This record gives sequence, structure tokens and C-alpha cells, in this order.
Amino acid sequence: MSLARNVDLLRRLPGLEGLRLAERGRSGGLRSPLAEVTGFGANPGNLRMFAYVPAQLQQPRALVVVLHGCGQTAAGYDLGAGWSTLAKHYGFALAMPQQRRRNNANTCFNWFNPDDIARDGGEVGSIREMVAHMVAHHDIDAQRIFVTGLSAGGAMTMALLATCPELFAAGAVIAGLPFGVATNLRQALDGMFHSPERPARELGDLVRKATAHRGSWPKLSVWHGSADRTVNPGNADEIVKQWLDLHELPQAPMAETVVDGHPRQSWWNADGDTIVESYTITDMAHGTPLGIADNEQRYGKEGAFLIEAGISSSYHIAKFFGLTAWIRAAASPPPLPAPAPHLARSIRAAVLEQPAEPKLKPKRKKRRSFDIGAAITRALTAAGLMKS
Repeated sequence: MSLARNVDLLRRLPGLEGLRLAERGRSGGLRSPLAEVTGFGANPGNLRMFAYVPAQLQQPRALVVVLHGCGQTAAGYDLGAGWSTLAKHYGFALAMPQQRRRNNANTCFNWFNPDDIARDGGEVGSIREMVAHMVAHHDIDAQRIFVTGLSAGGAMTMALLATCPELFAAGAVIAGLPFGVATNLRQALDGMFHSPERPARELGDLVRKATAHRGSWPKLSVWHGSADRTVNPGNADEIVKQWLDLHELPQAPMAETVVDGHPRQSWWNADGDTIVESYTITDMAHGTPLGIADNEQRYGKEGAFLIEAGISSSYHIAKFFGLTAWIRAAASPPPLPAPAPHLARSIRAAVLEQPAEPKLKPKRKKRRSFDIGAAITRALTAAGLMKS
């Protein structure tokens, strides 16, 4: 296929026009709290930076980098996936890079361009500078930095985890592709639509060749809809295969469970910590799955590529990152006023509190009777309904 035909195909991918409706970062009267950050450092990828730091932050302080999909903006994806609501609720900072149209006509991150996924250059280099800015200006713990993204943002998430593994403790990819399977647009389209199978070792080597890093690798959460026709669901299997090879874990899942109606596979290390997990969202098309979280809250709003699926991916990803155990401190509530006495209960208590009637003595002629009227009067007085 010619380059012109490839570009035309990208422009006609399903949902791109609908995604442009979310570009203003508003939804149903809501507005994203993200604020643009300029002068954050070197910007070889010419990206924009948006951030949100809640007033209260859990300790040690944590940062989540969130990457939007094609046709979206940082603010639009934030509202749709609910990340700033989660950040405020659980007290962590957000950094949300945004693509420019001059870099990509559909505002996709260029995850298939070698110049943009090199460790020290292009878009990966810009995002590294954003992370450094957040660490320096908001006292972020270097051990609590995470990254997640949808579609092209998911593929760029894989590029960040592969080229900067020491920077991130964990990542989560939604409807993305393995790192290194494409170095041009033709290969990118082939990976998106066909997801050719590769040996696990070959996939792992693509990551090992991207960096001199030989330490531990970040944890990974993988999400993909089983009915995705934009990015072949087989890519989820290839991502898992790639990351299991890096962690030297068996290809067969160690556990298979069902979460909110959708199958989940998981793998853990010798310490019992979950290192890789994979959710298959049954019958879901291309997008980020939304639903009610375990805490009965809803994060995000349905829209283009933001799909009600009965499971809150953003919440479960934050939980996988270890961010949902924190409870925001609250001011001590004022003492509640004493409740007004319950009239019927007061009367019943007054009756029960009367002394038991003494046994009659054989020679006693007069019997002391219980004055129910007096009991009711005392109850009404106690309830404030009669003056004493």
C-alpha cells in the first residue's frame, strides 16, 4: 500500500470523527481540571503538557501519566475515562501529554516512528521531561510513577515502558500493541489489523534491544475488547507474551478469574505479587471500558471510544498501581445535636420504669393503683411537648 493510501485509511478509521467532539474537554457541563504546563523542559517531540495535582496527596506522592487515543485531547480523555476524579478521590497527581495536529493529523501518538520512540528523543523524550518536571515541582516519589494509555496512547505506553523501564513502577495498556512490532506506517497497520504471532523470545528481545537496562521490569496490566475491529484483540496476547518473557514467567496463566463479568488472567512472582494481568472485555469494541467501581462510584463518561462495559478500567488500573488504599483526610464533623425524644418510646419507657406493684398484705384494705396519666404527662414533658 502506498503512503497516501495508508494515510487515507488512518483518516477513515471508525470513530475518528466522533472523537473530535471530545476535543474541548467538556462533557455535560463538566470541565476537566487539567491545566496546561509550559516550559516543562526539552520538548523534542513537540507535545503539549497538561497536569492536575489535587490539594491532598497520599504519601509517598504518586504520579500517573495518561495518554489519550487518536482524535482525542488530554482533557477530553480525562473526562471520558475519569482520571482526574480518581486522582482527587485517591490523592495522586496526573500528567497528560497531548499530541499536536502538526505532528499527526489524527492526533495519534507516533508509536511506530523510530525517532519518536527512542529513549532520549522524540515523543518519548518529551514525556520523560514532563515526568521530571512533575517529580521536581511536586515532590513525587520516584518509585511511584505509572503510565497508561488507550490505542495509540496504549502503544506509546508500551514504548515508554520498554525504553524507560527504570522510570515506571507499572503500566497499563488498553487496546494497544506490543513494543517494537512496527517501525513504519505499513507495519503499524499490519499489526493493528492482523497482529502477526511471534515467538515470546523474539518479542522480549525487541524490548531488551531498546535499552541497556538489565534490572527489574515494570508490572503490566493489559485490557482489550474481544470485538475490537480497529486493533486486533490478538495484540493483547502478544503484549502479555512479550512481558512474560521479560519477567521470565510461564506463558500459561497462574490464575483465571471473572471480574465484573469479564475474564481476567494473572501471573505473580515468587513473593506473590501480581506482575502481569490481562482483562478480556467480552463483546466490547475499540475503546476504554467504563462501569461502576468496587467503591460504588462511577469514573468517566460514555462517549466515542469510551464504552460502558460494566467494569471500570480506570479504577482497576489505579488499584493495580496500588493507589486506591488511601482514604482522603476529612475535617472532624461538628457534633450532632441530641435527637428529640421519641414520644411513643418515652411513654413506653415511663411505663416500664414504674416500680412493680407490691404484693398485697392480707390485712391491707387499700390498693395503690398505677397512675398512667402521670406517666404520660412526664413523657410529654421530657419530649418538650408540655411545660412542667
